[in-house]
Amino acid sequence: MNLNADLYLNLIRGGAASLAAQRQTINDLNVFPIPDGDTGDNMYMTIEAGTKVNVTSLSETADAVSKGMLMGARGNSGVILSRIFAGLSKGLQGLKEADADVFAKAMQAAVQEAYHAVSQPVEGTILTVLREGVAAAEGAESLEDYFEKMIAGMQVSLEHTPDLLDVLKKAGVVDSGGAGLLCIMEGMRDALTGRYVVGEMPGQAGHDEAPVMAGPDRPSPDLSAFTEDSVLEFGYCTEFLLRLQRCKLDLDSFDESVIKSWLETQGDSLVFFRDGSIIKVHVHTKDPGAVLTKCREWGEFLTIKVENMTLQHHGNHMDERFKRSRKPLGLVSVAAGKGLTEAFREMGVDEVIEGGQTMNPSVERFLEAFNTVNADTILVFPNNGNIILTANQAADLYKDSRIVVIPTKTLGEGYYSLANLDAELPLEEMTEVLKDAAASVTTGSISRAIRDTAEARTGQYIGFSGKDILAAADNREDAALSLADKLEAGNADVLVLFPGEDAPADEAEDLKAKLEKACPMTEVILIPGGQPVYDYILVLC
Repeated sequence: MNLNADLYLNLIRGGAASLAAQRQTINDLNVFPIPDGDTGDNMYMTIEAGTKVNVTSLSETADAVSKGMLMGARGNSGVILSRIFAGLSKGLQGLKEADADVFAKAMQAAVQEAYHAVSQPVEGTILTVLREGVAAAEGAESLEDYFEKMIAGMQVSLEHTPDLLDVLKKAGVVDSGGAGLLCIMEGMRDALTGRYVVGEMPGQAGHDEAPVMAGPDRPSPDLSAFTEDSVLEFGYCTEFLLRLQRCKLDLDSFDESVIKSWLETQGDSLVFFRDGSIIKVHVHTKDPGAVLTKCREWGEFLTIKVENMTLQHHGNHMDERFKRSRKPLGLVSVAAGKGLTEAFREMGVDEVIEGGQTMNPSVERFLEAFNTVNADTILVFPNNGNIILTANQAADLYKDSRIVVIPTKTLGEGYYSLANLDAELPLEEMTEVLKDAAASVTTGSISRAIRDTAEARTGQYIGFSGKDILAAADNREDAALSLADKLEAGNADVLVLFPGEDAPADEAEDLKAKLEKACPMTEVILIPGGQPVYDYILVLC
């Protein structure tokens, strides 16, 4: 049996179905004993985005699957997963079908692409599981044999990941990304061998419903914002994927700048790039019909979305932004919680992307934010170590602005870095100042333990900084005071306290008073954060 376009897409759907059934198990493999595990969700949303493609040739189908995963990629695990299938797509380029030998070479390309996606590859992760699984399948005589050998190699590799990473051994778990990849490959094998019936995705007949984790819900449009007496002012936010068609043009010699140049005359806020035979377009125009009709001269649409921007932006104070000309410097930050979002906006952030632990934003969400900001240079503050790679991926894709990602790993780093922003400095000097500010901050957090560890029991509140558990107590206030002591908060100039959504206001005020008493030389600032997961965040500056 050789691999063709139909079979390849079936394998992807089988992998998605397998991961959907196990995603909570993958989430629970988080090395830290708090409810922040989201690897399963991130990987599922990434691969699921690759299932919504049309079948053409094997090469084009693999390319479309790769592109879908890239646009849906969330978190480090999701971005790496998207690059695995990007490498696989490169290995299948130009092919109508592939035998075991060709597929094996394509998987080797997937390994290379995945390692190249990470600036400092770490062994004992999804990368190791992939590489050793592919190596174990070398010499397979058929596709079925290849998947069986690769899966067996991945299982052995996954079991050994705690031997390569102390953090896994300490937590008593295997690598979550590697486990997710193994689930995907098992599902692909099941689709290949007929154990998975193609078309029965989770949520369809005969399958348990898998909750869709598509990120923060967007509010329903306020239809009263555009009445029968309104006059169209802002136009329509128009987005689509256009597949260039050989019957309409010479695909090999076609210069897509012809389309881009025409679109520039039809509106503004244009985002445009080509990936193989697919054109991705985002444009604000008052005549989406003309845009769609014209673009059909070159191809056919894969997806279309048109939204009235008066409804889309009503009530979120964005209308004025559409009236302003392009600005020299813009700011994008990731945050979760009403208070933190407001705090970042007050510090000058143009677009706050809702996200963080358990809800990593996608590449596409970053691209939308960049387009909304509309600036020559855009500084990005991911504020989470698991979001930096996604932000960098989006920065590489976006061509209409200079995107600079400040690699902030915590909300505290992002907050203090923004506090040191001096827009009058040259960009390179400004960037160094922001990075230095982020590096000078110590961030501590309080959350409940969801399992027993050497330091705490299930249900206790733990205080930690980075991956080090420094305190444990039966109530969050005692845990916060103990954590502040361990972090030597009394030596800091400023301690910013962000209470989470579950921390009562009176308790937060009481904790602030106790911190002031315990740290008389430190200024304690209380800012209601409203963040999920973390009952308190302490930022020492």
